[in-house]
Amino acid sequence: MIGVGGVIVDDGQVLLVRRGQPPLAGEWSIPGGLLEVGETLEEGLRREMREETGLEVTPAGLLEVLDRILRDEHGRARYHYVLIDYLCRIAPGARDWVRAASDAADCRWFSPDDLPGCNLHPDTLRVVRGALDRAGAKAADG
Repeated sequence: MIGVGGVIVDDGQVLLVRRGQPPLAGEWSIPGGLLEVGETLEEGLRREMREETGLEVTPAGLLEVLDRILRDEHGRARYHYVLIDYLCRIAPGARDWVRAASDAADCRWFSPDDLPGCNLHPDTLRVVRGALDRAGAKAADG
């Protein structure tokens, strides 16, 4: 399955969503979701950002392409995602319009110093740090 994610950085902070549905229900993550048949990567990215955060985004560059394979208790692949993550920008002042929508249980802005407390998957944390560095903010260790 092909997924697109958007790391939205604004004013030195990153927007994360708390997943409302499996897999990863209850975990903080990059907003995003699965590409629909016939949708371009950019169309899917914009739709997912709108659906999960209520924000209109402008893609500002590819961050990373990675595999996320989730296995069951027997080690068999239960989910296999190819994730394509983008740095995203929003219009000035739009950060106040953020709202959890679709399958997101919550949606919040985090400073780099807050990231260790989010218990992000190591790949997610790496992508978020890279986006913050690229956007000009220093990401905290953790």
